Amino acid sequence: MAYLQGTRSLTKIGIVGSGQIGPDIALHFTKVLHEHDVPVVVVDISLEALAAGRAKLTKKIEKGVETKALRPDEAEAMKANVTFTEDYEALRGSSLVIEAASEDLGLKRRIFAHVEELAAPGAVLASNSSHLEPERIFETAKEPSRALVIHYFFPAERNPAVEIIPGAKTDEDLVNWLLDFYEAIGKVPIRVKSRYGYAIDPIFEALIQSAVSCVEEDLGTSEQVDYLATEALGLGVGPFTAMNLTGGTPLTAHGLDEMHERVHPWFKTPKLLHEAARDGRQWNACRRGEKPSVPREAARKITERLQGTFFGVVGEVLDSGIASLADLEMAVQIALVVRPPFEFMNEIGLARALELVRDCKKSDPDFPEPESLLRRVALGEPWEIPYVLRRDEDGVAVLVIRRPQVLNALNQGVFAQLDRHIVSIQKDDRVQAVVITGFGRKAFVSGADVSMLVGIRSPAEGEKLSLSSHAVMNRIAACPKPVICALNGLAFGGGNELALACHGRLARAGLKILAAQPEPNLGIIPGAGATQRLPRLVGLERAWPLLRTGRAISGEEALEIGLINEEVDGDLRAAAVAYARDAARGKRKLPQPSRDPIGLESELPDVDIGHLSRAVDAVLQRVILEGARMPLKEGLRFEARCFGEVCGLEDMRIGLDNFIQNGPRSKAAFIHR
Repeated sequence: MAYLQGTRSLTKIGIVGSGQIGPDIALHFTKVLHEHDVPVVVVDISLEALAAGRAKLTKKIEKGVETKALRPDEAEAMKANVTFTEDYEALRGSSLVIEAASEDLGLKRRIFAHVEELAAPGAVLASNSSHLEPERIFETAKEPSRALVIHYFFPAERNPAVEIIPGAKTDEDLVNWLLDFYEAIGKVPIRVKSRYGYAIDPIFEALIQSAVSCVEEDLGTSEQVDYLATEALGLGVGPFTAMNLTGGTPLTAHGLDEMHERVHPWFKTPKLLHEAARDGRQWNACRRGEKPSVPREAARKITERLQGTFFGVVGEVLDSGIASLADLEMAVQIALVVRPPFEFMNEIGLARALELVRDCKKSDPDFPEPESLLRRVALGEPWEIPYVLRRDEDGVAVLVIRRPQVLNALNQGVFAQLDRHIVSIQKDDRVQAVVITGFGRKAFVSGADVSMLVGIRSPAEGEKLSLSSHAVMNRIAACPKPVICALNGLAFGGGNELALACHGRLARAGLKILAAQPEPNLGIIPGAGATQRLPRLVGLERAWPLLRTGRAISGEEALEIGLINEEVDGDLRAAAVAYARDAARGKRKLPQPSRDPIGLESELPDVDIGHLSRAVDAVLQRVILEGARMPLKEGLRFEARCFGEVCGLEDMRIGLDNFIQNGPRSKAAFIHR
């Protein structure tokens, strides 16, 4: 068998190197590709490294069985799919080979000289280098057009972030294929231009440099700085803990030396870091849950130094042009488990962010003062963070909602950007049709960002929020060009309402959970059109229990009741683009829900709402039934008023508080008022 992605198929994957990261790369591939019978081969010249790599992979898979993340039979199939060997001949015929050896240019070139003879014709050749430019690694390659860097982050099987760094001669179609491939297998890839260290590592290593410098200057101990870094930047673990976990001290020391010469003069390896690398010494760092006491003034200085470093170096990377603001905002957060930098600067104010950067520059005149930040401060405008990305494909505008950290949840930024895109597309004569989809495979849109709902303090505010979402949905519904929704994963709440506003809906085949309106579980009702559009699309009798219980349905059921037009095997986006183009050319009819009042054809079924709020359900029944007797436009306005009404109930606050504190699977203790 093989894994087919677009025009390429994968029949075997090779990993060269069974050290720190190679086995983890292999683990991710076998997790997602063992069902397609795509074998994974790990090659290393060290039998000790192979044994350690096999043990590491096996332990992680068995841990998955213990936690019930994996079935026993699934785990056995995953382990059997990976071969650890010292025989390079096992790589013969591989469709994709990733080198994960040490950061040694000569070694990498020797490996690829051998691998290039063994891999299948046209196979992708990639280095998991953390710093070296692809042009240098593949300078002697026979076919540099198929070679590039694919940079994973620790731990590679779980950290979704991946940098794709093409060289000057890398084929553009291959780069685009890899971006689509990694998205399809659950990663979050970003494209980065070639530069030493790429986009993300300079930010991480800058924080290491800054943290070590704080210790050298006696602002605090390594334990104190480690803890304060998590508080100041929202890091999952402190910088010293991270170096201990990854064994990254020698690589960071070398990387900072090189970046000083080749990227920016501010980068320098502190003396303590050089000594730790030389001696192979672990850092004294915070244990889990430990909160060392730090004098207030020292804590302020360390916090401001770390934040200023973060903002300045992120700005330097942006100024360099090697990565977009949208990609940096997302990838820095995911790869480094840190607060998203541009949103962070917006929150504290750009003038304050610039002040922190300038404080760092006072301490070291070489510190970068980003031109991009200076321009934003001069304009008096916050950073514009793109969450909805547009790319045009032969007359079809494809809009991708990309917020993978929250399963593409809708916030006010997403609504505003969708609205602007639709307005622009309507005026663009080059565009015949639109496709709206989500990033990744898990979710189209998981719903509305709960932070929007938590901020509602009165019925008037609730009604206003509902009306603002209606304005965007109505613009999509009224678009004179066909708008097709490509449901790549689950569509809950506002996600399903966005799909309902589109003119047609396709879904990836085989989704056991596709759509739901789970608002009653949160103590609210749908507020972006579902109470009116769903009954008009699938019939009042079918919509009635779905709206009142929040029950999720599969793709198969969604097709059966008419919620979606088709299920798609294979490339969903390509199918949606073709579908949209056919609709624009009149080759497909897109029946739309009635804008008129709808009648009840038969008696509505009894519905057991279980633990759900009876007070909320009473409002929900009223908006469904009375709204159905109105024209759609009036019904939507009525929904907004009723949404506001529900926001005044005690059960609304109980439902939201329970969701935030206990998660979506916990049942709220409603009091029915």
